[in-house]
Amino acid sequence: MKSIMDRLQSRGAESLDDHELLAVIIAEGLAEEHAAALAKELMEASGGSLARLLDMDVARLRMLGGLGRLRALRLKAVKECGRRVAAADARHHDVVASDGDVVRIMEPQMAELQHEECWALYLSSSGRVLERMRISQGGIQATVVDCRLILKRALECLAVQIVLVHNHPSGSSAPSEQDRQLTERVQEAARLFDIRLLDHVIIARGNHFSFRGEGLIR
Repeated sequence: MKSIMDRLQSRGAESLDDHELLAVIIAEGLAEEHAAALAKELMEASGGSLARLLDMDVARLRMLGGLGRLRALRLKAVKECGRRVAAADARHHDVVASDGDVVRIMEPQMAELQHEECWALYLSSSGRVLERMRISQGGIQATVVDCRLILKRALECLAVQIVLVHNHPSGSSAPSEQDRQLTERVQEAARLFDIRLLDHVIIARGNHFSFRGEGLIR
């Protein structure tokens, strides 16, 4: 049977399963058999989920199977590379027609954050994204948003529609009372300049909430 590295070279990374890919990443300084056995142990510890494994913090990762600090850091770097590639790909989807488009554009950037951030998408009348701008960032549970800053940039880039997007690190996408109040304030302020608040989307890990989808913006 060909070794993992032989198959990687001859057939490409897509030919490897999750634990084999993991073995390649952690293989430096280890015999291939040892790396493969360690990779299987890591996958078992995460319930067979590569995503769950990469979500673990470094302190926990380094203890699994004696992985060690450097290999644990390497795994976190791999995860960040994947997140950045996904975010770059999402930028090609530059037209917003639904809350699904908003999630596709912003989720790679926001879903894994451990603090809240609020962004505005500035749109043309056809829904083309003219600009994306981070409005604020805060702690684990809240971020403070200045409506004047949102509208100032909308006027500068001649946007006629705005989508607000923020994340909930807690994992629940349900809007808070502060989220509802922010939506109302921005919607009212935007109307003064004939700008439409198209939606306010809350992104959490694996789920999202759309104010327009729930009938809270008309």
